[in-house]
Amino acid sequence: MALVLTDDQTMVRDSADAFFAGEAPVGELRRLRDAGDATGFDRGLWAKMAEMGFAGMLVPEAHGGSGFGYVAAGLVQEAAGRNLSPSPLLSTAILAATALIRGGTPEQQAQYLPQIAQGERLFALAADEAARHAPHHVATRAEASGNGFKLNGTKGFVLDGHVADTLIVAARTGGSDDDRDGITLFLVDAHAAGVTTARRSMVDSRNAAAVTMTDVQVDGADVLGEVGGGWAVLDRVLDAGRSALAAEMLGVAGESFTRTVDYLRQREQFGVKIGSFQALQHRAAHLFCEVELARSATLRALVALDADEERVPLFASLAKAKAGEVAKLATDEGVQMHGGIGMTDDFDIGFFMKRARAARETFGDLAFHGDRLASLMGY
Repeated sequence: MALVLTDDQTMVRDSADAFFAGEAPVGELRRLRDAGDATGFDRGLWAKMAEMGFAGMLVPEAHGGSGFGYVAAGLVQEAAGRNLSPSPLLSTAILAATALIRGGTPEQQAQYLPQIAQGERLFALAADEAARHAPHHVATRAEASGNGFKLNGTKGFVLDGHVADTLIVAARTGGSDDDRDGITLFLVDAHAAGVTTARRSMVDSRNAAAVTMTDVQVDGADVLGEVGGGWAVLDRVLDAGRSALAAEMLGVAGESFTRTVDYLRQREQFGVKIGSFQALQHRAAHLFCEVELARSATLRALVALDADEERVPLFASLAKAKAGEVAKLATDEGVQMHGGIGMTDDFDIGFFMKRARAARETFGDLAFHGDRLASLMGY
C-alpha cells in the first residue's frame, strides 16, 4: 500500500499549515495560559476552523461536512500540533464524529453531525475512570428507569468536559466492572440535573474535567449504538482518537526538530556554529529518521481507519506508541540542544515538551499500547 497523499489531501495539509501558523501560533497558547482563560481555547478561532471545514472532515457531505476522512483530519491535527493550537478538534471533530457515524441512529446523525461540522455544538467523551487509561474498566452504572436509564458514577479525565454541550458517556448496563460486554454509550446533556463538572488545568495548559453523575435521567433515544454493545463503538472511537493524537504528536515532534536545527545553525560557541559539531549532527540525523518513522506509522493508521480495516487496532496502537516516544525524544533533544535557555519559560520549546508529555499519556502510554499490541499479535 502506497503511503502517499492525494492532491486533495495535499491541499488540506497546505491550508491547515497556513491557517494555524497565521491564526493560532504558539503565542496564542501562551496568551491563553497567562490570561488564565477558563475555556482553554478561543471560540472565535473554533468558528473560523469550522468555516475552513476542519470541524467537518469526518462528517459526510449529506450532513454538511466534507467527508474527507481520517487522513485529512490527521493532517489538520498535525498542523495544530506543529503550532500547539488548542481547540475542540479531538474531542468534537474526531471522537464525537466517529461515535455518531459508527453508532448513531439516522435521527441522531441528522441532529448532531451538522452541528459538529458547523462548529455549533461541543462534545466530550466521558470514558476513563481509572488512574491510568483502562477503557474497559467502567463502574458507572446505568439502571433501568421508566423508558430510559439513570446514570450514576464518576469520570476522571474528560477532555473538554468543562465546556461540552453534550457528553458521550460509557456506562454499564450489565456485567462486572472490567467486562467488555455490558457497556452502553449514552448521549447526555452536559447541563442536565445531576451532572457536576470540575475543570482541571493540565501541565500543557489544556483542559480536562472530572464529571460526576448522580441519578441523571436519560431516555431510550439517548442510547448511542446497542444497549450492552457499546464496546465495539467505543474501541473504534478511541482508536480514531489515538491515531489523531499520533498525528498531533507528529506535528509536535516535527516542529521541535525544525526549531532545534534552526537554533543549531544560529548559536555560536568557540567562534563557530554549534551545528558544525559532529555529535550534535548525529543526534539531529537520528531524530530526523525517528520523525519519519513516526510519520509512516501514523499515516498507516489513518489509512486503515479510512478503509475500515480489521487491523485498525494494531495500527492505531503502533502509531500512538511510536509517535509518543518520538515526540518525547524530539522535545527532550530540543530542550537539551537549546542548552540552559531551553529550560526558561520565555523560550517556546518547553511548551512543546509539556504537550508531548500530556498527549503521550492520553488514551494509553507506551506500556498500555505495548501490552495491547502483544495481545493483538497473540502473545
